Amino acid sequence: MSIITIERKILEKNDAVAEFNRKNFKEKKIFAINLLSSPGSGKTSILEKIIELLKDKVNIGVIEGDIQTKIDAERIEKYGIPVAQIITNGACHLDAILIRDAFSTLSDKQISLLFIENVGNLVCPATFDLGENIKIVIVSTTEGDDKPLKYPAAFQKANAMIINKVDLIPYLNSSIEILKNNALKINPNLKIFETSCTKNIGIDKLCEWLLDNINKL
Repeated sequence: MSIITIERKILEKNDAVAEFNRKNFKEKKIFAINLLSSPGSGKTSILEKIIELLKDKVNIGVIEGDIQTKIDAERIEKYGIPVAQIITNGACHLDAILIRDAFSTLSDKQISLLFIENVGNLVCPATFDLGENIKIVIVSTTEGDDKPLKYPAAFQKANAMIINKVDLIPYLNSSIEILKNNALKINPNLKIFETSCTKNIGIDKLCEWLLDNINKL
């Protein structure tokens, strides 16, 4: 019983700060996206491709969440994009308080599209509202086609799913159609994109969809 009470108090505090973040983003006309995935799915590579296509059309900012290193943030900085780094020192997710504090370092920047690259994990990050507009879950073909069934919460709470590394399908014992069907069983409303960063597949369609969402603000 005490464990449930402690968890509830943690989530209640998180949700209150998430609402603060949401109002703050809305006032500043920022469209915020929470990127979720397992390690190695290609979150940062997809983000780099998006930045390449959209940096001249929209003001982009990034909050990078990592357990230890600053490697991903350093990759993003090369594009001249405002970046705030969060190092969790072992914690498996970002929470709304960390986002509030990280965003305070970007508050003087002109940002209309904010990406929050969460810690590589499909379990804990799905539980915490950060105040984002949408969640996007990324899964690579190399992870198999049963990922949505194993980690349903991440797919249930996501607005869109990116199936990355589709160019590798001929070499894998995996099916994009089975992966899609498994995801849609969990969340019939998922918008699905198929991408390959190495072959530049599908990134343009993803960017068009992002711009449409921004314009609806």
